[in-house]
Amino acid sequence: MTEQSEWRFSDDRGQQSTAPRAPGRVLAYVQAGATLWDLGVRPVGIFGSDHDGPAPDPAKTGTLPLVEVEYAGAGGSLDAERLLSGGPDLVVAVSYGGGHVYGLTPETAKHLEERVPVVVLDVGQARTFGQIGERFAALARSLGATDRPGADRELDAARERLRVVAAAHADAPRVLALSPAGPDRAHVARPGMWPELRVLTDLGVRVVEPPEGPGANWATLDRAGTFGLRPEVVLADVRAHAAPWEELRGGEAASAPVVPWNPEPLYGPRDHARFLGLVADALEAARTS
Repeated sequence: MTEQSEWRFSDDRGQQSTAPRAPGRVLAYVQAGATLWDLGVRPVGIFGSDHDGPAPDPAKTGTLPLVEVEYAGAGGSLDAERLLSGGPDLVVAVSYGGGHVYGLTPETAKHLEERVPVVVLDVGQARTFGQIGERFAALARSLGATDRPGADRELDAARERLRVVAAAHADAPRVLALSPAGPDRAHVARPGMWPELRVLTDLGVRVVEPPEGPGANWATLDRAGTFGLRPEVVLADVRAHAAPWEELRGGEAASAPVVPWNPEPLYGPRDHARFLGLVADALEAARTS
């Protein structure tokens, strides 16, 4: 084994993983797996968190070819043996700070690291969306993916289009990001705590701030409080564990365009460009309604 052939990658815990050659059988947390796929790396398997069920959540999987990628399960059904049954030579997980491996118990994560390299990337609010995306891109390049200038140009165009649309009128539409929690309650996102929502505000989108109060990332409001924020565009959490938007909306904000939103965003350029395009479409629709 030469130094040139050895694969090395330092993750966001400061831990370096090594292997005789670049791993080719990647098992990843669903968010990481879908992002790597957009960057040119196909995982052999994915796993979910306690929020997920016995089947992969389509809101989180992006364009992953699910017929070709094994779903190992989620939550309490996961243990090291089950995760390793597909023969991965690398596990890619995410963290929201402190190095904790999201979606796995500490015991399971420890047993995995005794068997295969584990790379953990921080997707928490302390980093910008671009910084997180670059870490995924660096990992993808280390695994053999090549840069895709076409995807980067597509993202640049989507960003510029949204910037222009957001600036088209001084009185920009009020955009509310939320996760419905039933017919009488919603978790309303605090924009500054979400890297993807900070991208929107940086591009000039008027993302509404909920009232101060308990909850670092979300403000939990009743129905009256939610619609009292006068949303003109809604980013509605469409993950499987969120309640349906229609159940919360009822007859309120009937004309407000709705953008399907995954609060666990994918960091590949094409996936991000698609989301920005949907937001731009919704802003244009709000102005004509």
